Amino acid sequence: MNDDEVTLAGHECDMAANVGLRRQLSSIIANRKDQHGIDPVDGWRAHIEGALGELAAAKYLKKYWNGSVDTFRSFADLENVEIRTRSRHDYELIIRDDDDPNKFYVLVTGTAPTFRIRGWIKGLNAQRDEWRKTHGGRPAAWFVPASALKPIAKPQ
Repeated sequence: MNDDEVTLAGHECDMAANVGLRRQLSSIIANRKDQHGIDPVDGWRAHIEGALGELAAAKYLKKYWNGSVDTFRSFADLENVEIRTRSRHDYELIIRDDDDPNKFYVLVTGTAPTFRIRGWIKGLNAQRDEWRKTHGGRPAAWFVPASALKPIAKPQ
């Protein structure tokens, strides 16, 4: 295991996956459409892997993760930090137009049970013209390469 990797135990995967499941079900029941163009079928995967990535970051940073549902942008995933989980290690950190430029964003890559904590950037610093792109017919966003992120020191 690399220093920047986190492997979730089975019970941790179960807990986070249930949070993702509850998030997707809540959206379906409330008839909420994804704001960023994700296909409804992909919403299941996005919510579950997203919650798993949040828990992986919390475990790595030794921070409490509350696994909230339906809180949206009322508070960050971990204190003043938003976690963005991407399935592949070569994917970039996504920052969208409606993201708070004063928050910090952490890129987590991988799939359960093992994730990599790639680095962080402040939202305002991510809004560079050369990183503005569209992928897969979805709305434009900033795609920050992992090489541009600041490293995260693992707490002792």
